[in-house]
Formats: sequence, structure tokens, C-alpha cells
Amino acid sequence: MIKCVTVSISPKELSDGISLVRILSKECGINVSRLKEYKIEKKSLDARRSEIKFHISATVAIDEKLPKKEKTNGYKSVHSSKRVAIVVGAGPAGLFASLELIKKGVKPILLERGEDVHSRKKNCATLSTRGILNEESNYSFGEGGAGAYSDGKLYTRSNKRGNIKEILDTFVECGAPEEILYEAHPHIGTDRLPTVIENIRKTILSNGGEVHFKTHVSDLLIKKERIIGVKTEDGREFLGPVILATGHSAKDVYYMLERHGIELNAKDSAIGVRVEHPQWIIDKMQYKKERGEYLPPSTYSLVTQVENRGVFSFCMCPGGSLVPAATECNHQVVNGMSPYKRNGRYANSAIVVQLRKEDVEGNSPFKMLDYISEIERKAYLDGFVAPSQRIIDFVKNKESSTLPFTTYPRGIESVKTELYLPQLITSSLRSAFIDFGRRTNSLFLDSEAIMVGCETRTSSPIKIERDEHLRAREGLYVAGEGSGWAGGIVSAALDGVKCARELSDVE
Repeated sequence: MIKCVTVSISPKELSDGISLVRILSKECGINVSRLKEYKIEKKSLDARRSEIKFHISATVAIDEKLPKKEKTNGYKSVHSSKRVAIVVGAGPAGLFASLELIKKGVKPILLERGEDVHSRKKNCATLSTRGILNEESNYSFGEGGAGAYSDGKLYTRSNKRGNIKEILDTFVECGAPEEILYEAHPHIGTDRLPTVIENIRKTILSNGGEVHFKTHVSDLLIKKERIIGVKTEDGREFLGPVILATGHSAKDVYYMLERHGIELNAKDSAIGVRVEHPQWIIDKMQYKKERGEYLPPSTYSLVTQVENRGVFSFCMCPGGSLVPAATECNHQVVNGMSPYKRNGRYANSAIVVQLRKEDVEGNSPFKMLDYISEIERKAYLDGFVAPSQRIIDFVKNKESSTLPFTTYPRGIESVKTELYLPQLITSSLRSAFIDFGRRTNSLFLDSEAIMVGCETRTSSPIKIERDEHLRAREGLYVAGEGSGWAGGIVSAALDGVKCARELSDVE
């Protein structure tokens, strides 16, 4: 008999690997010996009460084994396929678009301006340790996209966009931990994700696709108003319908599209700062006590409204660290990341303020992009040192005379946040921080909490308009975060899959 049950279990009981079997058996009303196998379908942590529990939904096999499901990924050999598509960008949208094209019998030629995920790690290390930026390969550009070195968070609300399980299954097939299939807020970890991405690339290559690194697409090839391929900076041409899956930091792509009359529009965004706390403070905020050995490092999700403007936490990284995420020299951008175990001593999160396109004057599709770029220039300090301020000093509107420890590797300097962020952002942040402090018994406002500038790459400031077939023009499909139609790893991957399906059906 196969039965689906839901149980609650303490963190300590869950850790021993035996108590869950006993509790599942009790819920099924059977002797432990009759429970032959079980599979966790969903797992979530409930810390709302003093007695913290995990809620587990599981499929249980009584007196028999769980049925085995055949793994059929559906990949076809496209080594000699006459159907070819050009995929620009090796982030999640481009990688999953390439996998889907292979399933449809179309050979993907994947072009990436940055380096492969392991070489890219060296580029990131050079930026972090020496302050030398490779504008083509960094924390945002390169194989895996911006998410590769930002924790690998897979949580999404994009249920209507497509089959999320299919995306997660692919990650697991390529080496991600199986718990991402059932965790309420799954993540892979910055330390594990590069190997997963490499295995996705190997899957593309083994089935006949092509992957080209250090290949910067500079122009579109057009014939009678139809996109027939792309041209790269080194003069090469690749022919075929195009899936444009570049991230939202690739400004040059937007300018290229405008030159060809592709419709672009400014889009709402959100900007602010990264805040960093010692992890024990976040644990106490959420658990109301010390974490202990059985609980995971705690996360938080904070949101409030300030004069009808949303202020919220974004991309929270427990046990993580801050990284320099600029893609241009003389621009300051900061991001956060966590390893798989999330076992660092500090936690960080973006706290950002809703920025509406109506807040910025003008009618140009680039007005939000230019507005944000100017903030990044104002925040820049030599060598990518980060402007910083204690949160409690910011709330009191005074400069910080000293600064606490931070994981940001390029160093920090005391700078009043108003010197680089506009007043509508800082006033909203100040009110939000006071509210967050009130809701966390002042823990959010702890003297060791620091704000580091600036967080400006939460989403695309531009939307590339597309038709019902996801095309910006005949032969040109736009996907992922850079298109303005997706946000986050899973959402972007789903969008890439959709574009690949449309292309294979239409072209």
C-alpha cells in the first residue's frame, strides 16, 4: 500500500534519521517493520511557536517498495541536425533553452561573453582580492549567470510559468542535492553550483550542441526585417534563429536592440543596500533563542509599506558573505552569496525600495537604466571599496565614526548613505528600518548591523517587448531576466524553456 501522510517532528528528532520512520509509522497506524520505504515530498520549518517543528509531507510504502520511475530526460542527438538555433547567454535561461532545444531536435549554438564557470571563479577572485575587474567575466557575466555566485537560490512563485519540478529535476540530474526537490526554500550553494552548471554544459555538448566562451555578441544579422543570426566582436557570424538570454546587466545589448528598432520600455525596479548582521542575531530574531546544533541558520523575509512604496528584503543569504558585483569600472555594486551549508558567521540580505518608472523623469526606455547607473557611479570608491554605515547611525541620521566587521572583501569606508542614494530611497529605508527594529525587538537595529552600498541589480530596468510567440521580431526570441519577463534562477530557466519550445514550433 502507498500512502501520503503529513507529520510534525522536532529538529532533534529529524537529525537522528530514525525518529522520522517511527513517527511516519505511527501516523499510518502500522508497526515500524511494515514501513519499507518513504520519500519526502515537502519539508518546511515552522518557528512561529516556542516549540519549533519541521512539517514533513511524505509518500510511504507499506509492505512493499515505492514504485520506481524511469528517468527519461528526452534528449536527442543533434550532432547532425540541420535545425540550428543561436542562444546568446549561458545563464539559466540560456542553459535551459539549450537543453530544451535538444529535446526538440534543434542544435543549440550557445554563445557566452564570459568564461566557463571555473575560469570565471578566478576572475571573481581577482576582483575580490586585488580590485581588478574583468568587464567580460565577473560575478554577473560568465557561464551560469549572476546566480552562479549568489547562493543558487531556487525559490520561486512562478507556478504559472511552467513545470518547476522539471527544472529542479534537471538540477538534481546534474549534481544538485536531492533536497531541493522538497525543501520549502531550496538552494544549491555557491560552492556546489559551479559543478552543476558544468554538468549542464557537458549534457549540451554530449548531445551535439555547441558552447562558445569569450564570444561577445555585438550585433544582429538581419535580412528583410527578419533576424537570421548574430555577429560577434571578433567578426564571426553564427546563422540561425536567435534566443537572446542575456542578463539585465548587459547594457550594450539594450543599445544594440534599440539601434535595430526593437521596442524597449522602462520598467519598475527596486534599489537599496545590502545589510549584514552576525548570524546569531538573525537566529535570535527568528527562533527567539540561540540556534543550537539541530536548527539550520535562520533566514528572514521582511516587508513593509512606506507612503505606499514597498520596502522589502531580497536575496537573503544566511551564513554567507558579500561580494563586489560590478560589471563596469568606476561603478559600485554589491551582492551576497552563501555556501551549501550556510555555515558562515554572518548573514546578509538586500533591503530595497520600490522604484517606479514614474519616479524618474523622461520618456526614454533607458531612463531607469541611466538613473541606476548614476547611483552606482556615485557609490564608487577606488578599488571597489564599499561605502558603509551602521544601521543604527543611519536611522539616527549621523555618520558612523567606526564600522563593525564585514565580510565584504574589498574593504569598507564610512560614508553617509545619502551621498549616493536619492532621498526618496533613503527616507523609505530609514522608516522601514525603524519598523523592522520594532518588529524584531530592536535586533535588526543592533549596533553590529551594517549597511553596505549599493544593491541595484535586483531586476531588469528595461523590458524588451515580445509577441505571443515570445519574439521581439521575426527570428528573435527574448528570454530570462534581461528580457524583463523573468526574475530569479528558476523563473529565468522556465522562460528559456518556453522560448525554446516556441522557436522549435514556429521556425
